[in-house]
Amino acid sequence: MRALPLQRRRLKAKQYVFRAGQPRHTLHLIHAGVFKTSVLSEDGREKITGFRLRGELLGLDALDMATYACDAVALDVGEVWELPCAHLRETVPEFQELLTAALASEIRRDWGWMLALGTLAAEQRVAAFLLDLTARLGALGFSPLCMTLRMTRADVGNFLSLQLETVVRALSHLQALGLIRIERREIRIEDPAGLAATLSASRACH
Repeated sequence: MRALPLQRRRLKAKQYVFRAGQPRHTLHLIHAGVFKTSVLSEDGREKITGFRLRGELLGLDALDMATYACDAVALDVGEVWELPCAHLRETVPEFQELLTAALASEIRRDWGWMLALGTLAAEQRVAAFLLDLTARLGALGFSPLCMTLRMTRADVGNFLSLQLETVVRALSHLQALGLIRIERREIRIEDPAGLAATLSASRACH
C-alpha cells in the first residue's frame, strides 16, 4: 500500500464520507471504525443498506457511475483511505481481480440478508444480525462474543425492516433466555450455540 497514492481521511461520528449524487473519483477503504451506508426513497425516507467494517470498500455500488449511489457516514471515530480507481487500474495489474472479488462478496452478503428478511421472524432477524456482526468482528481480531453497538437500535431496526420497539423487545427476550447480556451499548453473547439455534426455531417475536 505504501507505493499507492493514498489519501487518508479521519472522520468523526456522524461525518459523511460521501453523499449520494456527489461526483465519484475514488473508492474508500475502511482502515478503522464502523460506517453506515444508506439510500433515500423518493419520499425522503432513509433505508440502511449495510454496516461496513475495517477492510471493506465504500463506493463499490457506484463503480459504473459518475456519482455515488448512496450515503456513507461514520458511526464513530474512523479512518478511510481514498483509492483513485483510474490510477489503480493502470498501475496495479490485479486491481480489477480484487474489485471483482470484493463485489462478489458484497453480492453474496446482500443475498443472505434478502433471504433472512424474507424468511425469518423478527427475533430471528435480530439474532442473525448479532451473530453476523460478532463473526465479522471476530474475523478482524476482536472478541467474537462481546461487542459495542456503534449503531443505534433504530438503525438496527431500519436495516432489518423492523420497528424500534420490536428490536428492543427482541433483545430483551434474548437476554431473558440467557442467550445474550446487554449493558447499554455493550452486548455479550452468552450462549452462541443457543443463539444460533433460534434461527431454526419456529417461535416468533411480534
